Amino acid sequence: MAFDRAMHCRGSAMPINLPQPIAAYFAADRADGEAVARCFTEDAVVQDEGRTHGGRPAIAAWKADASARYAYTSEPVAMDESDGRTVVTCHLAGDFPGSPVDLRFFFRLQGDKIASLEIIP
Repeated sequence: MAFDRAMHCRGSAMPINLPQPIAAYFAADRADGEAVARCFTEDAVVQDEGRTHGGRPAIAAWKADASARYAYTSEPVAMDESDGRTVVTCHLAGDFPGSPVDLRFFFRLQGDKIASLEIIP
């Protein structure tokens, strides 16, 4: 899968140079659940909307369910490091309640994969 690590900020020509596993995640997010799951370690954990999804099969199902319920776009607009995690703020817009919204994605990496992801407002 090809992807561009430099995501551009909304209204700015300044790119965000995302770490490779995170850039791969956002590229896969435009595809399907299986593509997203491949970005994670085998025993990774995702926390989103008050639920926890553990392991690649559960992560694939989480993404497939979200894609079936909502059509949306996700644009990384900022990145920071905090407590050993990479925090990416994304602007999401779509047909979900409260759209548009800026969410924070807290990634913990393990090598070239994502070990955990927590998504919060």
